[in-house]
Amino acid sequence: MAKATRGSERREDALSRERIVDAAIELLDDEGENGLTFRSLATRLATGPGAIYWHIANKNELLVAASDAVIARAMGEVLAFATPHEAIRRIAVGVFEAVDAHPWVGAQLSLSPWQTAMLQLFERIGRQVQALGVPGGAWFTSASTLLSYIIGVSVQNAANGRLLEPSVDRADFLETVSAQWKALDAHEYPFTRNVAAQLREHDDRAEFLAGIDLILAGIAASL
Repeated sequence: MAKATRGSERREDALSRERIVDAAIELLDDEGENGLTFRSLATRLATGPGAIYWHIANKNELLVAASDAVIARAMGEVLAFATPHEAIRRIAVGVFEAVDAHPWVGAQLSLSPWQTAMLQLFERIGRQVQALGVPGGAWFTSASTLLSYIIGVSVQNAANGRLLEPSVDRADFLETVSAQWKALDAHEYPFTRNVAAQLREHDDRAEFLAGIDLILAGIAASL
């Protein structure tokens, strides 16, 4: 009996929760959420599904742990000495780039809005909102507005990227859509026609940060 226990401990040490989560992230990046099964993960880790269940109860817990890890790593790059405004921009960029690199993370954040990763983001943003001098009564609204924008645009950007085949040139695609907008009915779509050229020339990341600055300017104006 003692030998079996020591063997179990050795297996547990060799196959840590962190190692499982790292392998799950790789598998999700390669094959998407549908490709993540305990059997496929066990194959990648050269172990049995039962050894994984020792650390992770089910697929949902694994997805939450994987998305938490990705966001935590992205947030680890936000420098402590940044001003509140710059810190919020860096948090936003971290999420934007993390979701762009791992599109499945965006889906997880949307499906489980108050899981650990979202709470981490809400806490980080909220502290910076406080540091901006926002009155306490506006903390929740300010932080949740920023969080909703960051997650929403990041998820949409990642989704847009997946719509294009690898062989499609993004500049050519935007040129085509811009021309389509320009050809719309002038009475029904006057605004869309007028911004068609901006669509062709815009940069997704820069546009995203411009939106962050717009929200922060609105917060500053309300102080």
